[in-house]
Amino acid sequence: MRKLVYLVAVTLDGSIAGPDGSDPSGPGGFWTPAEDYLQHLIEEYPETLPGPARAALGVTAEGTRFDTVVEGRRSYQVGLDAGVTDAYPHLTHVVFSRTLTESPDPAVEVVGGDPVAAVRELKRGAGKDIWLVGGGELAGALYGEIDRLIVKLSPLTIGSGIPLFGRQAPFSPAAWGLADHTVLPSGAAFLTYDRRPGAAAPDAGGR
Repeated sequence: MRKLVYLVAVTLDGSIAGPDGSDPSGPGGFWTPAEDYLQHLIEEYPETLPGPARAALGVTAEGTRFDTVVEGRRSYQVGLDAGVTDAYPHLTHVVFSRTLTESPDPAVEVVGGDPVAAVRELKRGAGKDIWLVGGGELAGALYGEIDRLIVKLSPLTIGSGIPLFGRQAPFSPAAWGLADHTVLPSGAAFLTYDRRPGAAAPDAGGR
């Protein structure tokens, strides 16, 4: 069965974005990734680079981990605000939203129903794993469905921001085992954790 993998950049104090939810590494953001961080993404996770970045960097690698990306409405809005209706044209792109009545892009599927049910259906399908790009609210809703965490730990703190699983995630402790790690000279670390058997959380419901 395919896995749902939450691969996301996180600050040392546990935030995936500032209080306003804007892209931390985008224009005016609080974090500029180091060269070794970008190179590691290109080598290990090329499919997670947005289409415009792939074009600018000359990245054509298909990638071996994901063929589908899922995200929430606020995360998708970051791309829309930049004039990009499909940031991942090389992947099957699913956006969960109860406010978008139709997709701004024919290649992007908008799902207005329960994200847990939709992700379970995706997992039963054939293909590579499913990448949960964010944001925190959707990650909280899918908390019990996440099979693997890949934390791109950035070497900075911001004091307050949007937590890894949003502000309304259920209290449901789960155990994770460290499966892989890479620490870069710049101080960033890529930490991979797999949910331990029997550690699944109860359904968190939709958002």
